[in-house]
Amino acid sequence: MYKKLYRSRTERMIAGVCGGIANYFEIDPTLVRLGWVFATFLGGSGILAYIICAIVIPLEPIE
Repeated sequence: MYKKLYRSRTERMIAGVCGGIANYFEIDPTLVRLGWVFATFLGGSGILAYIICAIVIPLEPIE
């Protein structure tokens, strides 16, 4: 069975993007958030990527 990427409803700070990516790869959401902050400070592309992901990745369905 395959996995699908969703924005998280429970592990969210802003839009649930980092929580959803962490759930997909089965890692700690804090590590994903730190990586995103690091990418933002490197060139600012992290902010644009987060906004695009928040628009494109669907919200996790209610179970």
